[in-house]
Amino acid sequence: MKKKSDLRHQDPYLKRELQRYSNPLPSREWIIAVLDKVGIPVRMIELSQKLNITNEEIAFFERRLNAMARDGQILINRRGAVCVANKLALVKCRIEVHKDDFGFAVPLNPADGSDFVLYARQMCGLMNGDIVTVRPAGSDRRGRREGQVLDVIERANKDVVGRLTIEHGVAMLVPEDKRLGASIVLQPDSLGKAKAGQVLVAKIESYPNATQAAVARVTEILGDYADSGMEIEIAVRKHHLPYQFSQACMAQAAKIPDHVKADERKNRKDLRELPLITIDGETARDFDDAVYAEKIGRNYRLVVAIADVSHYVHPDDAIDQDAQERATSVYFPRRVIPMLPENLSNDICSLNPNVDRLCMVCDMVITYAGNIKSYEFYPAVMRSHARLTYTQAWDWISNDQFDDPMKTHVLSLYRLYQILLKKRLQRGAVEFDSVETQMLFNQQGKIERIIPVERNEAHRLIEECMLAANVCAAEFLKHHKHPALYRNHAGPTSERLNTLREQLSLLGLHLNGGSNPTPKDYAELSEKIKERPDRNVISIMLLRSMQQAVYEPQNIGHFGLAYPAYTHFTSPIRRYPDLTVHRAIKAILQHKQYQPKSWSELGVHCSLAERRADNASRDVQNWLKTYYMQDKIGEVFSGTISGMANFGLFVTLDNVYIDGMVHISDLGEDYFNYHPEMLAIVGERSGIRFKLGDKVVVKVARADLDTSRIDLVLISTNSGKRRRTNNAQNIQKQLKATVKQPRKAPGKKTKSNKTKTAAIQNSRSNGSRKKPGRKKS
Repeated sequence: MKKKSDLRHQDPYLKRELQRYSNPLPSREWIIAVLDKVGIPVRMIELSQKLNITNEEIAFFERRLNAMARDGQILINRRGAVCVANKLALVKCRIEVHKDDFGFAVPLNPADGSDFVLYARQMCGLMNGDIVTVRPAGSDRRGRREGQVLDVIERANKDVVGRLTIEHGVAMLVPEDKRLGASIVLQPDSLGKAKAGQVLVAKIESYPNATQAAVARVTEILGDYADSGMEIEIAVRKHHLPYQFSQACMAQAAKIPDHVKADERKNRKDLRELPLITIDGETARDFDDAVYAEKIGRNYRLVVAIADVSHYVHPDDAIDQDAQERATSVYFPRRVIPMLPENLSNDICSLNPNVDRLCMVCDMVITYAGNIKSYEFYPAVMRSHARLTYTQAWDWISNDQFDDPMKTHVLSLYRLYQILLKKRLQRGAVEFDSVETQMLFNQQGKIERIIPVERNEAHRLIEECMLAANVCAAEFLKHHKHPALYRNHAGPTSERLNTLREQLSLLGLHLNGGSNPTPKDYAELSEKIKERPDRNVISIMLLRSMQQAVYEPQNIGHFGLAYPAYTHFTSPIRRYPDLTVHRAIKAILQHKQYQPKSWSELGVHCSLAERRADNASRDVQNWLKTYYMQDKIGEVFSGTISGMANFGLFVTLDNVYIDGMVHISDLGEDYFNYHPEMLAIVGERSGIRFKLGDKVVVKVARADLDTSRIDLVLISTNSGKRRRTNNAQNIQKQLKATVKQPRKAPGKKTKSNKTKTAAIQNSRSNGSRKKPGRKKS
């Protein structure tokens, strides 16, 4: 019998642990306290002896220590000694690999500060997405934080998708994700019937280090690279998208009835007679939201009913675990990977017409000036009276000849929308005009054509209704001081703002607001450029100057929408943060509190999952566009210069809305240099200048499926009239007028900015570079 006075039984959390386990191990808190008291790193065997861990318990104790290491509470160093993380000033980070042999360690907790830069020697043995512990190690010459990676807590890449190659008799997997670096050696006995060039999935058995490549075993043969739908199969595995629901999740979903039962209507407002309607796209199958508006005196009542997913999906149940892992539905052309099983997302949780559905309601009174006078949240049962598409709704609004009993309700919504739109303009919310496209496929699964998606006022009508409900949700949570995930969108950083101002000045434009511009300043500039031919390029500049919107438990407001507080409430079928907001609102109504494991970690996970889904969708779209252009090699297109870099021009092709690249060596009989301070590429002798927004005529030279890159050859620019400057001296004068020339450091040579055609042609075989992705606000 152990003495109650031994170190193990002095655990102040012993009573709590006894409620969970019959023979509990020392608590995490007590383990850290014991390590603190010792004051130096302790070997695992010594720590187990101090805490009277028996031989039968040693495996479970090691498992607890490893879990604490994964959570960043302790570090188990290479000698097997256990260290308290706080004493080492360690930061838990995620690795992001850059193509040029360096990377960044991004702190998982935003409070831990900016990213750490890691150079090639520090990246050895690391792979993109790995979770590591980093010790700060000063700053580099550019002022960026440097870090030393002490330990890999968790490997992000357990399965890798790529193509099989045979090199000198050795089977290698070339990863589709180029950020994973070198090829991976495959176990010969795992190849089965796989053929060179086929797409495989392999499980990593040993990770790379300074002297050895990673080794993996083939687990799945997906097929040939050009097989129909292969681009989606690759993207799903490349970005580690969860695409199969667990058996427990499907078993639980199967038990959920396909109709609302009588006892489920108790303690809910009955809105079944209220003529709520859904307005969505033609191909939509999951309907999150229904709306209704009526005029009351000078004001309007707006009812936004949202599917009550939280009634069916409870915290930490099997469906919730799968939904949280996915965090969002992922939309590909011709395929959706839903966040919830289909019988929930398309049936019992979807606000289908003429059937009873459970919902959470935001019931608002909005003044004639567009201000939200009051609001109320409550659970209800409803029945959608019509399922309209955006096209149908706009036809009803714009055409007097349409006659339908529901038309009066649509017109009421439209009149309220006009009031909300006026308020939006007064508020100064930023709005960018961008061309959304849709791919139309034939029966063989090949793209027939790419068309622009026409956005009408019905789209914006629904958006304004959803914005109003989301703002009320944020205000409700703030008022009751209940923690939740806010949708934060920070304003531009000073560095990005300076870059933007320099770019705008070259185009004869100015952004008001000094060092702290408001959304209204952005909106005013966006309005000024509406008639300019380069408006799309300028809109991208404005968008890139802003930071990405993220989910965080601390509210900082939404810069782009010009709201002091904003959250996501209106799409719980396809976004996990919305589901948590529903749970928080319900908890407030029931005088309780909803608390997941960690709001901060949940926000980071949901933000990363959103980016993961966007990147996967973008990969698929780029591949499909490249495939579409394969049979158009040699064809001539007009287009617009939409981007540039030191290696060439990016051109957006008219009518097909696809981006391609003209290499700098193909611009003409001259040496061309990229001058970012002029936003131009200029010929040294000829003075020919290429600027953003210029119209060009190009020919398709190559469509490379391996890199999803389309190479173009320049035919002419500006209808055959090329912009010229008088001579090379004139160019130098313009450069000096635009930017101050840096002083040379004593004894150091300045590297020439000149790009020689021969050198460029040699470098083309070293890999392609893609146009930077556009950020989502």
